[in-house]
Amino acid sequence: MKHLLLIEDNGDLAYGLKNNLEIEGYTVEVAGDGPGGLAAARRGGHDLVVLDLMLPGLSGFEVLRQLRDDGSEVPVLLLTARGEEADKVRGLKLGADDYVTKPFSVLELLARVEALLRRVPSDEQGVAPEDRWDGYGDVEFNRATRSVRRGGVPVELAPKELDLLLELFDQRGAVVSRTDLMSRVWGYPAAVLSRTVDTHVGELRRKLEENPSEPRHILTARGVGYRLKR
Repeated sequence: MKHLLLIEDNGDLAYGLKNNLEIEGYTVEVAGDGPGGLAAARRGGHDLVVLDLMLPGLSGFEVLRQLRDDGSEVPVLLLTARGEEADKVRGLKLGADDYVTKPFSVLELLARVEALLRRVPSDEQGVAPEDRWDGYGDVEFNRATRSVRRGGVPVELAPKELDLLLELFDQRGAVVSRTDLMSRVWGYPAAVLSRTVDTHVGELRRKLEENPSEPRHILTARGVGYRLKR
């Protein structure tokens, strides 16, 4: 069972989120301010932290910064205010893994939580993280060692190429827009227009597709973005 830490000062929102997360099978610890949330996070034992940015006593930014300065690698999902693009970018640069913009639907939050938890290596069944491989088709990757192989042959991916591949894989076939990929993988605001995503997708296809000009797995959603067909 996954254990989550929810740091949220709005009592009604925290109560509702806790109930919904517990219905999904998670155990949830709640902290109502920044200092309490930081202390709880430092105690450890959490698989994911859901962190509001606007907290009394200590801002969510400061909680996140201190956690990362401590060396904590626990995944962090930010709760941000609508329209505060700079906050999202700042949070990602401080080490957040994803964000949800208020007001959000419970289904969206649950989907983000599930996606982040899929990225965390599990020690279930006594399998060491470095021995755990995932993948699609003839492509396999190991999150712990950041290794990739195709047809059993090692493939060298640049760090951001691998991050992009994992982001697409974790969306389970859903289309991800270019702006979302720029934000989640590179930490750039949606307003930034760049060919960076297209260039990296091209490299992934060159290295991982049998025929890069006619890809079978890394597919284009014309005018929107990309998706990964497993």
